[in-house]
Amino acid sequence: MRLAAIDVGTNSLHMVIADVNRDGNIDVVDRVKETVRLGRRAFETGTLSKEAMDLAVRTLSNFQKLIKLRNVNRTRAVATSAVRETKNSADFVARIRRETGIKVEIIPGAEEARLIFVAARHAMGLEGGPHLLVDIGGGSVELVMVRDGEPMWMRSLKLGVSRLTEQFLTDDPPSARQVRDLEAHLADEMSDLLKSAKRDGVQRAIGTSGTVNTLVAMARAARGEELGRLAGASASAAEIAHVRRSILGCDLADRLELPGIDAKRADLMPASAILTDYILHHSGAPELVACTWALREGLLLELAGIASRREAIEARKHSVAALAQKFEGANEHGRTVAKLAGQIFDATAEELELPNEAREILDYAALLHDIGHTIDHDRHNRHSYYLIKNADLFGFTPDEIEIMAQVARGHRKQGAKVESPDLYALPEDKRRMVRALAAILRVADGLDRTHFGIVKNVHPSVAPGKLYLDIDSGSERADLELWTSEKRIDLLAKLLGRRIVVRQRIDGRKKSPVLDLPAGIVGRQKAV
Repeated sequence: MRLAAIDVGTNSLHMVIADVNRDGNIDVVDRVKETVRLGRRAFETGTLSKEAMDLAVRTLSNFQKLIKLRNVNRTRAVATSAVRETKNSADFVARIRRETGIKVEIIPGAEEARLIFVAARHAMGLEGGPHLLVDIGGGSVELVMVRDGEPMWMRSLKLGVSRLTEQFLTDDPPSARQVRDLEAHLADEMSDLLKSAKRDGVQRAIGTSGTVNTLVAMARAARGEELGRLAGASASAAEIAHVRRSILGCDLADRLELPGIDAKRADLMPASAILTDYILHHSGAPELVACTWALREGLLLELAGIASRREAIEARKHSVAALAQKFEGANEHGRTVAKLAGQIFDATAEELELPNEAREILDYAALLHDIGHTIDHDRHNRHSYYLIKNADLFGFTPDEIEIMAQVARGHRKQGAKVESPDLYALPEDKRRMVRALAAILRVADGLDRTHFGIVKNVHPSVAPGKLYLDIDSGSERADLELWTSEKRIDLLAKLLGRRIVVRQRIDGRKKSPVLDLPAGIVGRQKAV
């Protein structure tokens, strides 16, 4: 397939067009870059400037012409830090779609880090380790710790070099005081993270951005080496410290004369040198290795379907499992509730107008619904919401995380309230999904009230005006579970507009009616 990946970055717009086969081989057909500086003053003002947006739209119009000329099959365009943090980003993205036909997706920092990881692993394997991936952009820095080809953690930090230059390095060359202030800021924002990397024994840092790799090129030039192929080239931490001193010792005009420097990045190299040197020194990484694959190559791999779906699913599963393990240990109750919730979902999804992908979100919300118990019992559902929202969950969109967190919060008491600002922040279809999934989760949680796994399965069946839930608990009575269900079933009954009849199977033979609850409202209640 011929694919195109577009990165609408803080400093530059990049596009790569490539032929990609199922083995993961990428044959680059065309590569283009335009320095636009969308991030100039954007982090200070909170808006993208008209001049930068105009230039970006013109550039993307030319990208689109090249896409048609090269007969590209599929394209994906993403925007990162400068766009995702500004107030007029939605208008900007709409204008791009209107004037160029390119649909730009604003991705969160966590997704940016994941795509960088996918690309770096494909290019370098990342076996052994641990290795620290370092991607320094104009607005953000992505750090990924990898061991044996799998991420240990991922972080996106608002420490990009455009942002830091405007905030701290106002002189050229920067004064000693400005450098100290910047390093103090870095200590506040990332020292704990780098100490963790040092404790884990990071073996090397891998640079996956042009700014970082320019430092490797400058270190090689200082050795008197031919620049040649950059991928896989390395520089020691001591060499990077030496390059930092060279960069900070001269102004822009003199920096342009330094061997190996990229002239288009020269104004941002003081911040890049300080930041990279700080990361190497405080993480204990002895060397920096250049990787020429990053965000755009990750986009190409995903467009081609090369391990992208598997990796996304596995990343999602592993991050949810890790969060559950952290707060709930073995989490037998969460797994039981997830199983029961899935069985109810399968019988009611069509009537509740739930898409197939909602089942995965329900499963994860069920696994995580009780993690807030660690903080407080009485309000644990609210704490579960907070923990899910602020956890490092990989591979999820912001809406997916919000839905998951709200469903977990809604598993007890009144669930997600109609007037909840968080709920109204979601699109209408997502609000309906939250209420429906929360209704299912409330019932499933009630059916494991004792946390002993007495209810093994629930077998739903639909009849005119009724939903039967046949409870299988072997030879054990599930009186407490069924009593709890009586208090939890109301929301699902309202949304379905049906009576709910809960019955217990005894030894798999006899069905004993236990509950017959009215819907409360005849007909379907409008979901909010």
